[in-house]
Amino acid sequence: MPASVTKTRRVAVLADSDTRWKWGALTANRIAQEDSDIRLDGYLLRGRATPTARQLQEVGVPADSLREVSAVEFLRTMARESYDVLVLALVGGGVQAMLHGLKRVWEGSAERPVVVTGYVGVVYEKLADGLLLRHGADLVLANSRQDAERFRAVYEGVGADASSVTEVALPFLGGEPYAGEHDPYTVVFAAQPSVPDSRKDRTYLLDRLIQHARRHPEREVLLKLRSKPGEHTTHIEELPYQKLVQRLAPPANFKLVYGNMGEVLDRTDLLVTISSTAALESLHRRIPTVVLTDLGVREVLGNHHFVGSGCLASWDQLDEGHRPAPDEEWVSRQGVCADGTYATAFDAARERIAKLLERPGGLPALTPYYTPATAPGYLPGILARHHLGVDGSPLPGAPAHDREPGPVRQIVRRAARGAYRHGVQRVAPVIRRMGEL
Repeated sequence: MPASVTKTRRVAVLADSDTRWKWGALTANRIAQEDSDIRLDGYLLRGRATPTARQLQEVGVPADSLREVSAVEFLRTMARESYDVLVLALVGGGVQAMLHGLKRVWEGSAERPVVVTGYVGVVYEKLADGLLLRHGADLVLANSRQDAERFRAVYEGVGADASSVTEVALPFLGGEPYAGEHDPYTVVFAAQPSVPDSRKDRTYLLDRLIQHARRHPEREVLLKLRSKPGEHTTHIEELPYQKLVQRLAPPANFKLVYGNMGEVLDRTDLLVTISSTAALESLHRRIPTVVLTDLGVREVLGNHHFVGSGCLASWDQLDEGHRPAPDEEWVSRQGVCADGTYATAFDAARERIAKLLERPGGLPALTPYYTPATAPGYLPGILARHHLGVDGSPLPGAPAHDREPGPVRQIVRRAARGAYRHGVQRVAPVIRRMGEL
């Protein structure tokens, strides 16, 4: 038997929420060379949105190891561990802090991993801010042709190197194409934690969903939820639909569901949302998909991103049986790959990573656009939130994480996180209502 030529790539993913873990871990698998295995080590950045065990199980992307870390602890780990690829699946400020911290811990060494970052889904707000905070990574992944063009334009417009921008697709697309109506016909509303954010708007959407279930008793109407009360996702959810529905009396064909979005889409005949990335998953599988206009087409909702998609419609239209037809040109520009090209969507990223790993003399130092010289009034605050100084080193008084936390410290952390979530979901809304009196 010939000797195996399969290589094992060591890959680390640092994520700060359940959705970013899903994006980061799946991206790590997508960008791996076809002739290699990967050892995937997961690191969960400690914070308000650190995923629970249930959320990680629901995401369904396993890792060879997985542990919770602070920013300082992660940087110390990167100083002593050897990886081929590092995926930073963080909010923009977190990426920027890690880039500066990593630049310091790898100073003087060309032996470092290829650093990859990007966005979980649709980029419809804070384009320049988020992009410049991610500048400095070896690859900044763009989930579509449209995003790649916009990303390069921003970098070139401020005089920053745009060569890191690499077009890929959303890493969590997949599943069988839609093959026709199920029995029963199933309508799924994909809820979002922060869109819309007012009680009035969320109650309106819930009422319309329940009305649709009453109007069509032969259909199964599902409210797909991202998290259970007390859990946090990428965005804070102050008014969970689970609590709002307790005051209503939905019919028997209306149900709340959790679980993997792909499994829910397996039985979906009509996907309805305000602006969830689930719409792109649905379009990839050619499931009839609606982006609601009931609350307007507005940047604050994110549904403005779907202008030109052919998917915009209202509940009145859906109640009357409307089935949208997506615009094929729009779909092809969004990284949806409904045309069957998904298998090759990550080829450019794989090729770029392979060349960087084979670069003679190793990799150069990380060079973020933001420095103490270019953003002296902005950068220090971003780094300080992760207990880092402007040179990327830990600030005096930063929590010591040179050893694993003991049981007492773990209990205190869990209690503090629970208190924070209680404050966000229970206390803060009450205070705001009192302020409106």
